[in-house]
Amino acid sequence: MTQSVLRDFEYDLICSQSGVRLDSFVSEKTGLSRALVKKTVEEDGCTVNGAVKFKASYELKEGDVVRFKAPEPKQLDISPQDIPLDIIYQDDDFAVINKPQGMVVHPATSYDKNDTLVNALLFSLDKLSGINGVIRPGIVHRIDKNTSGLLVVAKNDEAHKNLAGQIETKRAKRIYFGLVDGNVKEDEGVVDEPIGRSKKDRKKMAVVLDGKDAKTFYKVLERFGEYTLMRFELSTGRTHQIRVHAKFIHHPIVGDDVYGGSTKLWKGGQLLHAKELYLTHPRTGEEMKFECDLPDYFKEILDKLRKK
Repeated sequence: MTQSVLRDFEYDLICSQSGVRLDSFVSEKTGLSRALVKKTVEEDGCTVNGAVKFKASYELKEGDVVRFKAPEPKQLDISPQDIPLDIIYQDDDFAVINKPQGMVVHPATSYDKNDTLVNALLFSLDKLSGINGVIRPGIVHRIDKNTSGLLVVAKNDEAHKNLAGQIETKRAKRIYFGLVDGNVKEDEGVVDEPIGRSKKDRKKMAVVLDGKDAKTFYKVLERFGEYTLMRFELSTGRTHQIRVHAKFIHHPIVGDDVYGGSTKLWKGGQLLHAKELYLTHPRTGEEMKFECDLPDYFKEILDKLRKK
């Protein structure tokens, strides 16, 4: 794939694989949300080899040249809220936030726009990238509502494109700690199974044959008989990836009642924490590492298990 930015919000993209959807391709290569790309294509169109296309599901062929113009950022209509944030790091280009369990990253719609990380960011940070539109300013990647830990936020569009590219090409590394049910026998391993929408429940994700490639590396950190503390490293970033892969190997995340995790120890959501983040500074090229400790409730549970 080759990409060039013609102007601030216009892209030239060359497809290297046949059979991919137009909206999926543009979203993956630009870092823009698929919903935004789909809406833009269907309303304003984009060109494939010079011909205007209005169908987001149009299947591309290898070598197709796609020219896509993203909508310019609109004035935000989501209100800043004085919600305390644990800001691990920030400079003129990006910030790293330690998100608490229970906080939604961004509003799902413009009608449900309070008490999210975005509301808190608008209050605490001086600027945010506009590349993902009104609903997701600054948001480069997400972590689930009930997953805690590190998340990078872009302050300008150039930093956003660079950071999104690092995540897409695996140059950025994300490490999670999770407590799972059962005694994991292997000291380490990898789950390399495709993930897509569940055929039984469209609100859930699952390992499915026609899903997107997904790979999760895991390593045992500590065993407690009925439970195991694990280190997970993402090679891809699919929705609910660690939770789905943990269920697939029959060791769901403790507290994850959506994917079969037990709730005897903890009922507040999955015991999964984004603990380490490695990335390259988008402006200086410096290699950077960020780390945050496990939440207090997580540490207290581990202490009780150790005493047993």
